[in-house]
Amino acid sequence: MRPTGQTKRGQSLVEFALLIPIMLVLVIGVAEFGRAWMMRNILTGAAREAVRAAAVDWKANACANAKTIADPILASAGIPPLVCATDVDTTIDTPPIVSVTARYTYSPVITGFIPGLPASFPLTGTATMRRERD
Repeated sequence: MRPTGQTKRGQSLVEFALLIPIMLVLVIGVAEFGRAWMMRNILTGAAREAVRAAAVDWKANACANAKTIADPILASAGIPPLVCATDVDTTIDTPPIVSVTARYTYSPVITGFIPGLPASFPLTGTATMRRERD
């Protein structure tokens, strides 16, 4: 007579082989989502700091002030610097505000493993603040 446990000898191995790819995709997906969220928070923080610098001295060199503040913050995460011609807007007159947008194209590591997933996602961080009085 055979022991009862030996009839299901390879069942655990087959179950493990079927579930491990799903578990890996879930774990790596959670890590990628966290990484993308962190990048978006860095973009928003850099835009917030840059808009404050641009709002204080918005007449002459708002772009230079915004870049001076935002570029080191963005560089700490490996994000390209601000492009001032499109990222700092001081022309809005009613109400008098300054707006800064930091942009980044995020490329997840997991892209090649999931069919149909785009190769990159655009991330933006925008901040708007009233200009300081003359």
